[in-house]
Amino acid sequence: MRITNQQVIEHAFLEVLYEDDYFPDQVLDRGKAILLSLCERIEAERPADLAALYHLTQAATEEFNVLEAAFDAAGSEIETVAREEIGGDFWFIAQAYGFQDADAEQLIAPREW
Repeated sequence: MRITNQQVIEHAFLEVLYEDDYFPDQVLDRGKAILLSLCERIEAERPADLAALYHLTQAATEEFNVLEAAFDAAGSEIETVAREEIGGDFWFIAQAYGFQDADAEQLIAPREW
């Protein structure tokens, strides 16, 4: 599916992390793919309420939990800066799709990073 939300199309996901050599691009590309896939799912499933949105965002968060091993294997980790950037992108996605009342922590509740 192709993303149609113009805000999402123009957004540079994980931008701060790409600017820092500590975070390997090949792992960041996988993280960016998780976020874009989340956007595709939101557009396809059109969650009707926050509970439905949280279901989608939390599934994507679980994917980031798995991705943490790739960061570790590359000599990196999801540390404070990365946590803030990833969480910020989840918040951006919720806002871009009209969920202004979304709770930033609830979006990524199952995070292990």
